[in-house]
Formats: sequence, structure tokens, C-alpha cells
Amino acid sequence: MHERPASGERAVIVQLDFGQVDVEDQLEELRLLTESAGGLVVAEVRGRRHSPDPRTFAGKGKVDEVAAMIAAADAQLVIFNHALSPVQQRNLEQSLKCRVVDRNSLILDIFALRAASAEGKLQVELAQLEHLATRLVRGWTHLERQRGGIGMRGPGETQLETDRRLLGNRVKLLKERLGKLSRQRGVQRKARRRGDVLNVSLVGYTNAGKSTLFNTLTHAGVYAADQLFATLDTTSRKLWIEQAGNIVISDTVGFIRDLPHSLVDAFHATLEAAVDADLLLHVVDSASHARDEQMAEVGRVLEEIGARDVPQLIVWNKIDLTEASAGVDRDEYGNISRVRISSRTGDGMELLRQALAEHARAKAESRRKALDEAARLAQSDFSY
Repeated sequence: MHERPASGERAVIVQLDFGQVDVEDQLEELRLLTESAGGLVVAEVRGRRHSPDPRTFAGKGKVDEVAAMIAAADAQLVIFNHALSPVQQRNLEQSLKCRVVDRNSLILDIFALRAASAEGKLQVELAQLEHLATRLVRGWTHLERQRGGIGMRGPGETQLETDRRLLGNRVKLLKERLGKLSRQRGVQRKARRRGDVLNVSLVGYTNAGKSTLFNTLTHAGVYAADQLFATLDTTSRKLWIEQAGNIVISDTVGFIRDLPHSLVDAFHATLEAAVDADLLLHVVDSASHARDEQMAEVGRVLEEIGARDVPQLIVWNKIDLTEASAGVDRDEYGNISRVRISSRTGDGMELLRQALAEHARAKAESRRKALDEAARLAQSDFSY
């Protein structure tokens, strides 16, 4: 029988190179993830492999190195910046005698810490349970024993079967509740679409400054911090734009590379704000040298949730950390395609407001033409 070891906050992080070109960026991101989860990185282990070891992912020699680091740094936790199979996780914990967490579990843990609304908590619980379901098969051998004892003898259902059944029931209930909330959101969005109000959603890589920008624009007071996944729950506010009137702007959860599919599925109701938006403000951390990869990752997630074709306006944020100046870039059709700003200092915010006003006026004009065309067709039919 293998009982999982207790966990602590002092962590050894592990990053293996399988031929990637941005290993340093990935290691730094793992540090930020660990700190965002409340952990303290006391040591790091790197290595190169052609492919993962089927049994321990890292191989015996690297596992021995990790064990030595644990002893030297008095660590209680090992975090792999990779997705581990249930068997690999169990074997590592048996060898290292401490809790082992993979990247997906770490992100799920951060989401559990950050979720504040009832819907956010339901979404996190659903993602956690779906992740746990993959760990019930071979991750913990004691679950395979049949339950026994006075009052527990019966048809012979194993603990594994019982847990799987109970987990399945809970997942079904959560999906039903989230489906109801999604339908309620759908009614609200339909009501907004019936008007001329421009619906804008902020999207971007986590820690790109979306919540800070949202607060600067709307004075909403949403929690913002220099950490990954500082906010999870979607918040919408009305914003008055000169010469355009009210628009609705929504702050959504940030994206990250290799975002677990269970999280994308669980947060689909939240991410629908991006799918149904008239315009996406793609907030980019211009001070990050990995910004191109981050933008590509955001694009992949948008495609996965069905929002790839929603018009985007690139918001080149954090220019106060670079030598760039506030300004706008236009495409070959004369439309604003990128705005350079600093949401922290407010530099360039008036240019962003002007860009939003342009899009709001364009939507109103498009709607007016559609109504005029519908009226013309109706008049033509009546004349016959």
C-alpha cells in the first residue's frame, strides 16, 4: 500500500530539456507559478533527455540528483514543469519520499486559491475532479482493496470503484450547475447584443496586465498583482467613451502555455465572454522577451474555444519598462491594429479610448446599415 507523503512549501523545481528553445523562460515561469501557489523555491534541477523515462519521467540518475537536492535544501515538495502520468507520479513519490506535483496539478492548485465567485469555485472543482479521475486507475494502489469490516461487507465493490462512481456523480452535478449558469449568461449576452453597445473582452497571457488595465479604464477595483493568475472570475463593467457612448468591457482569466484541457473545458462558461465579444483587447506584456511565444499561445487557446475569428486590437502594454513611446499603429485599411500604452502609469490610455470609440462607431454604423437594408427589403416586399 502506498500512502501519499505530506506536502510542504519548500520546493525543488525540475525542468528537463527535450530540445525546446525556451527552457530558461519555462523555468522562470515555473518559479512564478510556484510562488503564486505560496511555495518557496529552494533548489532547481535541470537535465537533458531525448524522451521521458516511462517509469519516473526523469530517469534513475536524475531522480537520485533530485533526492540529493531535497536532503541538502530540506525540501518537502518536488514540482515538475511537465505533465506526469499517474504511474510516474507514484513511482517518484515512492523513490523521493516526498510529495511530487506536476505542472497541471500546480496550475489547478493556483486556480483553487484564486477562485472567489461561486461559479469560479465550481469550475475549479470540476477541473480538479476530472484531473483526479485520471489518477484513480493506477496512482494509489490502496484504492484497489475491497472495503471490509463490520457494516462494510457487501457485494464486494472495491474502494476504487466506489470512488470512481462518487466522482462521476459529482462531475455530472457540477456540469449541470455550470450549464445552467452558462444559459443564464447567454440570456444576458443576447440582451446586450440587441442594443448598439460594443462588447469588449480583455484577453492575454497571464500577468500581462489585463486587470490593471481593466481597473485603469473602469475604476472597478479588481484585484491585480504581479503574479500569475491573480484573478480568475470574469468581471464586466460599463465604460463611457466620448463620442461613442457606453460600451461593456469584461476582464477574463489569463492564459498560459500548455494550459490543461480540463481547465479550458471547465472555464468554458467564463471564456464565452471572449467568444461572444465584438472586439478582443489582446493585452501583451511588451517588456517580456517571450512575448511572441505568449501571443501565439493566446492565439491557440482562442482557437480552441472558438474565438479565433473575433476581431482583435493588440494592446502593447508596459511600455514604461521599455523605451517605446505611446502611440497607435494602423493596418493597410487605415484601421487601428495596435495601441502602445502603460496601464500602470496611464500613458497612452487616451489613445486606447479613441481606438475603442472608433470600433464602437463602426459597430453602430454597421448596425444602422443592416437596419436600413432590412427596412428596404421589407418595403420592397410590401410594394409587391
